[in-house]
Amino acid sequence: MNQPNLRPRAVLSPRQLDPRRNSLNLFRLVLALSVLLAHAFTLAGREEPIWQGESIGGWAVAGFFILSGYLITASRMRTHLAEYLVHRIARIFPAFLMSLVVVVVLFAPLGYHHANGTLSGYLTTANTPLNHVYTSMFLQMGDYSVAGTPTGVPYPGAWNGSLWSLYYEFLCYLAIGFLALIPVVKRSPWPLAAVFLLSVLAQAKIGAVVRLFGGNGDAVLMAKLLPYFLGGSLVYMLRDRIPLRAVVGVPAGLVAFGLISLWPAWGGQAAAPFLAVLLLWLSMVVPSPKVLRDHDISYGVYIYTFPIQQLLAVYGVYENFLVYLVATAAVVVVPATASWLLLERRVMKHVRTYDHRRVSALAKEEPAI
Repeated sequence: MNQPNLRPRAVLSPRQLDPRRNSLNLFRLVLALSVLLAHAFTLAGREEPIWQGESIGGWAVAGFFILSGYLITASRMRTHLAEYLVHRIARIFPAFLMSLVVVVVLFAPLGYHHANGTLSGYLTTANTPLNHVYTSMFLQMGDYSVAGTPTGVPYPGAWNGSLWSLYYEFLCYLAIGFLALIPVVKRSPWPLAAVFLLSVLAQAKIGAVVRLFGGNGDAVLMAKLLPYFLGGSLVYMLRDRIPLRAVVGVPAGLVAFGLISLWPAWGGQAAAPFLAVLLLWLSMVVPSPKVLRDHDISYGVYIYTFPIQQLLAVYGVYENFLVYLVATAAVVVVPATASWLLLERRVMKHVRTYDHRRVSALAKEEPAI
């Protein structure tokens, strides 16, 4: 008796993201290094490469939002709102706040001394170091400069221009957090699909958004970034129906390329779910060093690259572009690794330990039936 042909079933059978064996940390690191490359052009006074109206850095940020949409939605769907918010605050705020402190304690004083030959007046010259931290501590950057620095560089007046996106990412966290309070959103992917389509429509009709919100910059940027996040969220909700296999991943990439090529103004946003499938599939087939599976330094690379580039620019390193790139990539590993090992990982471990103890205590107090 002949064996039945099981190949079609195998090809299309669900293959979900393995939470322990994937290359997402590697992909996030690549995205962070892409931001490094993009900013290097700007901070060295060069013209940044553009594809379909978006820079390398812009596409990298889109990738971050897409992956965050998938992973953060997974977190929200298995936790209560309060626990979810604690996790999100613990993941994003400590390292962010530390980066503000490091800038005013290390980078800006060096830039100020280089410009003035002294540190006299550093603490009182507008924008003061304390004001820089105070006005930016809730993610929305109040001022990118510190005590009038950096100066004498191709891109003056900003020590950390990468941090702007974190505010909008946290708004996306809040959006999915509160959307999931609606029971049907947790049960079915279609309400989230409708919200995603509305977000793409908002970007496609960005002129109307500008008029409705009176030109508010936050509304414009949310219209641009929210669809990427929701695209990742939607793929998470459809994860049981989308096998992460080449037969799906490759066509998803081709569809995404077509949408972006045909409609540059909003094709990227419309392509977000397809890009999510492509990235998730690749994360299952592209091998990753074990050290990167265990350690995620991408956030640290993202938040420390810009100030390192600016400080190197203060000392003229940007004049040799290749040296500038290599030096930045080499130096940023130090604060990024320290941020992960000494702060990010410890904070999240503490939060998860607290959650485990709280759940155990509730289980003891609450009868099974």
